Amino acid sequence: MRYYAMMSCVMIAGACFAQESAAPAATGPAETTNVIHLFNGKDLNGWYTYLKGRGRNVDPLKVFTVSDGILRISGEEFGCITTENEFENYRLVLEFKWGELTHAGRKDKARDSGLLVHSVGEDGAYGGMWMYCIECQMIEGGTGDILVVGDGSEKFKATCPVAPEKSGECYVFQPDGKPATINAGRVNWYGRDPDWKDVIGFRGRQDVEKPLGEWNQYECIAEGNTLTVLLNGIVVNKCLEVKPHKGRIQIQSEGAELFVRCVDLVPLGSDDARTSASKH
Repeated sequence: MRYYAMMSCVMIAGACFAQESAAPAATGPAETTNVIHLFNGKDLNGWYTYLKGRGRNVDPLKVFTVSDGILRISGEEFGCITTENEFENYRLVLEFKWGELTHAGRKDKARDSGLLVHSVGEDGAYGGMWMYCIECQMIEGGTGDILVVGDGSEKFKATCPVAPEKSGECYVFQPDGKPATINAGRVNWYGRDPDWKDVIGFRGRQDVEKPLGEWNQYECIAEGNTLTVLLNGIVVNKCLEVKPHKGRIQIQSEGAELFVRCVDLVPLGSDDARTSASKH
């Protein structure tokens, strides 16, 4: 989702956990009994679709399809898939890559989607498309931004350590910065290009995201009220406190073709997730 308006690289222990799938193998550790495969590689069991103007599980244009172990989100209509269950205190790993296609009002704009965590309330409460949530942004040049997608009240907020100067209207994550709180809008990931433009194929000078067509690993560690975001093994953003701190998980359809081969979650009570979280 877009809004108008250096630190050391930390390598994590692994990526998506092994599972039976026809998709290309995801790099990562051996199978652990604690992992929850939110995406099973076969269908959308455990999820429901929600599209603007259509509602739940009405998808005549097949915006969301699964084939050969890959979830394809066409982006043709705005909406999301949403987990049926709520989650808290977890390590979440998603592997994604952009497709070539873009649609409608974002035809020539930066490819755009988002991983929405701690999603609460009514479907479509925000713009008729998404639940209120904390968004881990996925957009060319801005993957790793953290957004508060709420009603502007104190019920939805993010407190992050930030740099002394803003980039435009947005704070910029800085690990040793002073805490700042937002109830709406965005905290940029630390390397977001200050000259970012909403144009298709945008690449920033410090981009951690891989080039078009290559797989990326996106990780969210939700521990208590904190939220740490990693992209391809690098901590790109972190909240010292988020509100809410639990809820459903959504993946957006927002005008760009997106492929997903893994959505794995490990509860932080497990040894695997606790070991990873302790490093960040």
